[in-house]
Amino acid sequence: MMKKAPWAGPRASRCMRNRLTDAFIAIVLGAAATVALAAQQPARQGGAAAPAGGEGRGRAPAARSNRIAGHPNLNGIWQAVNTANWNLEGHSAAATTFWQLGAMFAIPAGQSVIVDNNGTIPYTPEGLKKRQENQAGWPKSDPEAKCYMPGLPRATYMPYPFQIVQGENDILFIYEYAGTNRTVHMTSHTESPVDSWMGWSNGKWDGDTLVIEVNGFNDLSWFDRAGNHHSDALTVTERYSLAPGGNHLNYEARIEDPKTFTRPWTIRMPLYRRLEPNVQLLEYKCVEFSEELLYSDLKKKSPG
Repeated sequence: MMKKAPWAGPRASRCMRNRLTDAFIAIVLGAAATVALAAQQPARQGGAAAPAGGEGRGRAPAARSNRIAGHPNLNGIWQAVNTANWNLEGHSAAATTFWQLGAMFAIPAGQSVIVDNNGTIPYTPEGLKKRQENQAGWPKSDPEAKCYMPGLPRATYMPYPFQIVQGENDILFIYEYAGTNRTVHMTSHTESPVDSWMGWSNGKWDGDTLVIEVNGFNDLSWFDRAGNHHSDALTVTERYSLAPGGNHLNYEARIEDPKTFTRPWTIRMPLYRRLEPNVQLLEYKCVEFSEELLYSDLKKKSPG
């Protein structure tokens, strides 16, 4: 009998949510296509508006609308540039078990993105023990290696871009890694119907800051490759603020989980707009790359 993968239980709900999300994508993209396309123009042109009187070397693209329904326009493709996916805490450069790759897959040094608790994660004794167990089993124990959905806030600072599609109501986040996505419910706040990898997102505007409260997580995702983890009691409160100039977001996530941590803690980092001409989100459907890792021990052994 084949070993049941950790996501096999909620897989039906995942498929149902993906179908619902696909329908929502069509609705949101229809409403926001003009805004999203215009949003990419200033990224290529530095946000410059057309010169008065038609002067200049040709007609400049129309300036991006700075607001949607009175709120900042967050449409675009964004990416973190840091080492948080290796370890949220400060860490030195180190080798991994992949010695055949030399420096290609060594761990780069990085600064902590945790802004309180002296830059460390305030684990309970049991939570710290679990992290040590996760580290001992890495990389096979890391959900990222298995192409599972990354959870939050990890999806935000993985080494892959993500896209925000903002209309006048709900907001869609689309992540390149594993084809993951989530809907931020802006007008109808409800509880999660089932625990899942990406949780359930209810959003609101606090002035010009998008605030998203996410809960309803399962306990299977990690925060990084260092084995930092959480339980199903996790609540993540995210804050996205568009910086002056519009080419980066100030991102903050407050982590609360009384089963795993002795107190809440917060991470903070910039997220940068991708500025390449014709930038688009590409697919990284990684399931086929993880099948050998997941199921090689189930192969029928040849006699002899």
